[in-house]
Amino acid sequence: MWFQQDGATAHTARATTDILKTAFPGRLISRFGDLHWPARSPDLTVPDFFLWGFLKSRVYVNKPETLEALKDNIKHECKNLSPEVLAEVMKNAIKRARIAINCGGAHLADIIFST
Repeated sequence: MWFQQDGATAHTARATTDILKTAFPGRLISRFGDLHWPARSPDLTVPDFFLWGFLKSRVYVNKPETLEALKDNIKHECKNLSPEVLAEVMKNAIKRARIAINCGGAHLADIIFST
């Protein structure tokens, strides 16, 4: 199994990276991991493009006031994701992967704006 993370500072702190390298020897995709993943490069990360924003808009609709209410909302909304929504998310990810292959793995600067 591989572990992939974004380039957030807390995620790439030495202590965090050391723990992940121990847990996933030779299989850490990260800014300082075994396979370099540049910061702010979500081109092929499915949740970064749609799912997190979609879930966030639903999780916060009733403005949860406690951590427990927030957790309950998150669990409820994740449980209620429809197969159709998830299928669209994956179709979009496959489309981006094909574009990345066609451009030789270069950054997909304009992909956010393509339809």
